Amino acid sequence: MLSKILFFLVLVAGAGLFAFQIWRIRKNVLLGRPDDRSDRPIERLRQMALVAFGQQKMFKRWLPASLHAIIYVSFLIINIEVLEIVIDGLTGSHRVLGFLGPIYDGLMWLNEILAVLVIVACMLLLARRQIMKVKRFQGIEMSESKGLIRRRNYSHIDAAIILYTEIILMLALLLFNTADVSLHNMQGLEMAGAFPISGWLAGMHILGTNEASLHFMEGTGWWVHIVGILAFLNYLPISKHFHIMAAFPNVYYSNTGLQPKGKLNNLSSVTEEMKAVLDPEYQPVEDPNAPKRFGARDVTDLSWKSLLDAYSCTECGRCTSVCPANQTGKKLSPRKVVMDVRDRLEEIQKFKLSVDEEGTVVAGESKVAGAEEAAAHTLLSDYYVSTEELNACTTCNACVEACPVNIDQLSIIVDLRRHLVMEDSNMPEAWMSMSNNIENSGNPWGMPTASRFDWAND
Repeated sequence: MLSKILFFLVLVAGAGLFAFQIWRIRKNVLLGRPDDRSDRPIERLRQMALVAFGQQKMFKRWLPASLHAIIYVSFLIINIEVLEIVIDGLTGSHRVLGFLGPIYDGLMWLNEILAVLVIVACMLLLARRQIMKVKRFQGIEMSESKGLIRRRNYSHIDAAIILYTEIILMLALLLFNTADVSLHNMQGLEMAGAFPISGWLAGMHILGTNEASLHFMEGTGWWVHIVGILAFLNYLPISKHFHIMAAFPNVYYSNTGLQPKGKLNNLSSVTEEMKAVLDPEYQPVEDPNAPKRFGARDVTDLSWKSLLDAYSCTECGRCTSVCPANQTGKKLSPRKVVMDVRDRLEEIQKFKLSVDEEGTVVAGESKVAGAEEAAAHTLLSDYYVSTEELNACTTCNACVEACPVNIDQLSIIVDLRRHLVMEDSNMPEAWMSMSNNIENSGNPWGMPTASRFDWAND
């Protein structure tokens, strides 16, 4: 009875803390502008099934994709056994799903094989990070941050924590199963399920034959596995591995694959104004959700989808590794831009900042030390995304195509650059000259309109 009460308290505490962290992230995401993504639900579901569930874009690199797929499939299958552990913990039963017979045998057999494969996959992924030191895992954005949320140098440790935790969880599961099989063998009892790995280990008496010791190891494996999963669940929201959950809604609400590649959304306020200019009888439609300013100066000027993108990023570096600007030595890193958005959101929450009617982040009534300094920051600044980075972007859309969870880095970059150009009149001299020539002469070179067809006479 005491163990059931203890398990109930642990389960409620773990679930409650996880719900609080999801609420916290949702609150941050809703700081963004409204953006209707409710259209084409069937196509969005298909895209989610292929990209998020089927990991379609991961297999452009077969080795990490294969290792990732092993861990991902085990995550889905082994959760069935987690469900059984929860029921057993609350009711005091033992392997309550055993009544499923052959189905249960197949699930347990698959669980054991996957547990071993996960351990191997995690060890290989650790080797890729810590021994091979894959280039795309590096980068200045992985170790430096000028904002008040300084966790960039934690990224590599974060990856190691996740991988080591998964190894421990699988070992705990095998310990629980092996001890359980050993006890049943010693007592001559039938046991539901098929356990190829644990059965082999039990046959070798690897855990000994002391009944009290086996009971202790069975309980230890059981508790470590379930408490470890609850701890893992609550670590995800503060980790880059939150993409395990965020990838599904992020892919569903993404427009990647649903509209022409590289398509940029027009500002509704500008569109309405131009329609009125071209047609004096046209009455502009006022959009209540229109942004307070042109482009984005801070995270509150971005859409909620761009903010969800920031929480879906696993910092894998695929976007930066294909960015032509980055590969030619420019300062731009699409991964850094997304990480900057997330850090700025965390900064706003940490210092309890608020947003005024104009959409500007202010200290307000916050009494947290450093709130005024944090409020003075903006996403578009030398603290986060600089002008030099934005001007380096060629809007080629390679980063969006490479992202395995359909993050739209380009939308963030374009919105920030729109603010530079339309609000601050800040652009390179060559761009300014080109814009003036197009406005005055209808072409980027400033040639007289009457001379535009002279090339045909040569």
